[in-house]
Amino acid sequence: MKTNRKIVALLLVFVLSMCCLTGCTKRTANETPDAKQTRTVTDMAGRTVTIPAEIKSIGTFGAIGVLNAFVETMGAGNKICNEGSTSFVKSPSWAKYQYLFTPQIKDCPPFQGADSEILIENVLAKKPDLCLTMMPELVDQLEAQGLNVLYLSWTETEDVKKCITLLGEVLNAPDVAADYLAYFDKMVAKAEDMTKGIKEEDKKTVAYGSVSSFTQPHIIAEWWIPKAGGISVTSKGETSNKERYVYTMEDLLKWNPDVMIVSSSAEQKNVLADARFAGITAVKNKEIYIMPRIAHVWGNRTTEQPLTIMWTMNKLYPQIMTDEALAKEVSYFYSHFFKHDFTNEQIKEIIG
Repeated sequence: MKTNRKIVALLLVFVLSMCCLTGCTKRTANETPDAKQTRTVTDMAGRTVTIPAEIKSIGTFGAIGVLNAFVETMGAGNKICNEGSTSFVKSPSWAKYQYLFTPQIKDCPPFQGADSEILIENVLAKKPDLCLTMMPELVDQLEAQGLNVLYLSWTETEDVKKCITLLGEVLNAPDVAADYLAYFDKMVAKAEDMTKGIKEEDKKTVAYGSVSSFTQPHIIAEWWIPKAGGISVTSKGETSNKERYVYTMEDLLKWNPDVMIVSSSAEQKNVLADARFAGITAVKNKEIYIMPRIAHVWGNRTTEQPLTIMWTMNKLYPQIMTDEALAKEVSYFYSHFFKHDFTNEQIKEIIG
């Protein structure tokens, strides 16, 4: 009998010891998660944000197209758990390209309505591990619901590199971030080398944006024009809300750009049909090109901007950047970063 009691006692001691070693006691809902399950990062507003050690789901808010492109470039598009807002979804390019990169979002709820109001019930039903936004006013709204919010900012040209570096840390993919940064610098240096022989007086002048409404969407969008060997005329306009350039018809006639780059086929038709533009060199020569919109509008804030440089060079100086060379650049970028291989026909369509 004593022997049996000793065996039972020894077994109890062993079981209790194993529980202590493996932490088998259950943690209640109110207890703080183990430190190993979370970590902290500093976002671009200087805020310290606690996030899960591994990010499994991501919600994008505000500039959804821009943010999705960032996540997709990092090879994490499959983590996005929300559909775009109404303004994004109704864009033909959204269904045409976005669903190629992130097919799962087609079955996900939108996190914002037509007026950009947060649809909080949808957000909480998904409760993403991480929320990304470029809108300061959304940070507090989302954090008040107990969500992890990371603020990204892109107001200067080089901010794209800061965003990518931060996402490399957040997504545990510093190698992917380093790869993109090296690619970015390589493409800029390549463009500078290809255009260095163009004399200043031979450089073509370019108007970019919604030419018929005399606005350019983002001030930082102008940087790729000189990198492609052109001269921006729209950057001579006045700033509006520190975000965009605005100008007048008189300004445009005075600048008389050699080339216009617009956002849509409708804009292109409007310019060609408007008699006021008839005397402008770009219109007379029918050099009005439609900026590609794939993950996002290439001319605006997007990780695709290295391609924007090469595409613009192709339109300005096709003898320097040929269609064939541009096709290779486009094919490599989306295959390498977005993990999607476009067909030759699709690439021709993208090039325009």
